[in-house]
Amino acid sequence: MLDEHGNVCEGTGENLFLVRDGEIATPPTTASILDGITRRSVAQIAEDLGFPVVERDIARGELYLADELFLTGTAAEVVPVREVDEHRLGPPGEITKAIQSRFFEAIGGKRQEYLEWLDFVELDTPSAQEPVRAAEA
Repeated sequence: MLDEHGNVCEGTGENLFLVRDGEIATPPTTASILDGITRRSVAQIAEDLGFPVVERDIARGELYLADELFLTGTAAEVVPVREVDEHRLGPPGEITKAIQSRFFEAIGGKRQEYLEWLDFVELDTPSAQEPVRAAEA
């Protein structure tokens, strides 16, 4: 989707991240985007992994020149983009895969540094004597 200036702002229900030359760019909150929790979480994870994240306007043509593109959102989580307007970008890149992997570890309660993002609930299961702990992001 494009904003009122013709710049890329987001997917139809996801935030956009563009990787080029090792830098990650994402449209700023002033570009009519939803500043979602998943977007902020992924930006933090990227920074923690040593990948700089900048918020800036992204021209549509930059999507074709990207080394990697991925979308984030509550339902999408972290999804690589493989094609834009019939222009193939190829398989998921290393930066996307690293962020996606760390994100899944974080929401699965497997990363100590992100446990504060989770609320744990006790689940009583009829087939087990002990309650099961489940992470809820």
